Amino acid sequence: MGHYGHRLRATREHFAGKTRRGRRAGVLRGELTFRALRRPYPTGAETIPKRHTLSVFLKFALAMDWISAQLGKLAAWAVLAASVISAGNAFVRYGLDFSSNAWLEIQWYLFAATVMLGAPLVLKLNEHVRVDIIYGKLKRNGPVYVDLFGLLFFLLPVMGLLFWLTLPFFLGMLRSGEMSGNIGGLIRWPAALMMPVGFGAVFLQGVAEVIKRVAYLRGLIEMDTHYEKPVQ
Repeated sequence: MGHYGHRLRATREHFAGKTRRGRRAGVLRGELTFRALRRPYPTGAETIPKRHTLSVFLKFALAMDWISAQLGKLAAWAVLAASVISAGNAFVRYGLDFSSNAWLEIQWYLFAATVMLGAPLVLKLNEHVRVDIIYGKLKRNGPVYVDLFGLLFFLLPVMGLLFWLTLPFFLGMLRSGEMSGNIGGLIRWPAALMMPVGFGAVFLQGVAEVIKRVAYLRGLIEMDTHYEKPVQ
């Protein structure tokens, strides 16, 4: 198997032992930590070769994690803005007997931004909803293989298809300048934009999750795949 293969196997056994002792402290859910491949005996340490096949893909995964985090921040601000505007609309409507279709419509524009921009971060943090019958009972690498199956055969095909379908829809609205049918309503393309952006970002984050799990199975990174079942 070669010197590098022996080191890789020894490192995976080392990480598996740490997992059995409750390794998860200090590792944020869904985030990467590059690990050095170390010899099982104290004769010095060697790092993963810079030209390792997965190194470029791992850089992409880290970059996508950062992008998803920024989109998540935008989604959080959209929640705050929607709440303030909703309260303001209620006050103006019932207190001053005045209403604006534009301010009413911008609420669901912001809601669309909340859902579509927040979805990639939810996937990154492994917080999406599961009907957990078997997943939580699997040990060691079992959940990782389940994740890979779901990502490759469900999430990526569906997100790719939805991006492909919604991009022309957005471009058509952008070219036509379609407006709301309500008097004083808003232009439609900003809301339509959220669909290809959201589906595309979830697709790319799904690719990043596949890369991270493959690297984890090969012993190149450390990650926490723990899923906390919501309290019913």
